[in-house]
Amino acid sequence: MPFTKNILSIGAGYVGGPTMAVMADNCRQCAVNVVDIDADRIAAWNSGEPPFYEPGLKEVLQRALNRNLTFSTDVAAGIRDADIIFVSINTPTKTFGDGAGMAADLQYWEATARQIREHAGGDKIVVEKSTLPVRTAASMAGILNPKGGQIRFEIVSNPEFLAEGTAIRDLQRPDRVLIGGHQTGSGRNAVQEIVDIYANWVDPERILTTNVWSSELTKLAANAFLAQRISSINSIANICEATEADIDEVAKGIGMDSRIGPDYLRCSVGFGGSCFEKDILNMVYMCRYYGLDDVADFWHKVVTINSYQKDRFVRRMITAMFSSVVNKRIAVLGFAFKADTGDTRASPAIDVCRQLLEERAVVVVTDPQALPGARADLASFDGCVEYEEDPYTAAAGSHALAILTDWPEYRDLDYKRIYEAMEKPAFVFDGRNLLDHRTLHALGFNVYGIGKATLIH
Repeated sequence: MPFTKNILSIGAGYVGGPTMAVMADNCRQCAVNVVDIDADRIAAWNSGEPPFYEPGLKEVLQRALNRNLTFSTDVAAGIRDADIIFVSINTPTKTFGDGAGMAADLQYWEATARQIREHAGGDKIVVEKSTLPVRTAASMAGILNPKGGQIRFEIVSNPEFLAEGTAIRDLQRPDRVLIGGHQTGSGRNAVQEIVDIYANWVDPERILTTNVWSSELTKLAANAFLAQRISSINSIANICEATEADIDEVAKGIGMDSRIGPDYLRCSVGFGGSCFEKDILNMVYMCRYYGLDDVADFWHKVVTINSYQKDRFVRRMITAMFSSVVNKRIAVLGFAFKADTGDTRASPAIDVCRQLLEERAVVVVTDPQALPGARADLASFDGCVEYEEDPYTAAAGSHALAILTDWPEYRDLDYKRIYEAMEKPAFVFDGRNLLDHRTLHALGFNVYGIGKATLIH
């Protein structure tokens, strides 16, 4: 039976690959193709082994691969053959020029838009899947639909709301699917085409349609609100440490208020990942552009608190360990920015390890999935860092453990065995409040959590 639609994703990364795999799995009537200029990444997808770890992704991929899901480096052919093009490319923060450190770097996005116009050969629906500044669709339309153009492109915004570690579940059973389009006849038709795709597996009540600008802003605002909750609870955790309150008890009391709810009230060494800081800084830049300086200052403080949290964690380690970590072996348990992913982008572990290394500590990193990322992120300290797959080997002979990722398997380690193999006094700095602190203290550890009473001998 011939396919009814040809769907393309430009970009085979953390968004494009999983999204298209789930789409192909649920839309057998559609041909789904994913293109990327990274040949190694495409080869990994075609092998049936995803190029990164995400629970459930491998099974979904293998069901659809070479049935109605293909991966290729031929971007031009993919564009030419597609009816609908999802743009899932990276939009990092600018590192140069106006807006450096805040604004989104859209050079790759613009190059992709021009590539689409060059190779399209016919009318297309172009879907913004990447996180983009508000009103980017207007810029995309300016490139794709110049005056006198013979081909018509309809621009639709369909932002992703994926959390790494639960991305497949988020795609299969989303809280909502947001689709924004222009309020014209052709714009509404384009939105309906995207709605019809998702309706193959998503409850229609969870598919929300808006104008294109609302859709673009909602993505930034959602991440800003989530990050704000983390920075807010981290700031309360610091008060807990000063007043001997317990952050777990405070968070439970806050979370039982139906107006607030319990989600994103777990304090930690800080948030990471590819989205939160980037998207907030993008919004700060946008606010300053529109002259909303007080609004910009408000949101920028969310990022400031996050940086403070990481710095404070390291300062507490140094102070606790007799004001010096020089030549002290510190085992870092977890380098990914969260559990169930190998992604280290903006991971708090990067800043913590760099600061410890600058203090001349001996840092040993262990993580179930993120050691390749750790090696890349700490490459400038080559020769000063050890990498161990086995946490027991990492901990042996160390003066302290720093828990920086909430991998559940770290709860089940034999800490009596670890304590016996460590230098004394032995310290645990639990940056995720993952472990049972009283049990660790009973074993002999000096225990420092976030927003909790310090347990020392």
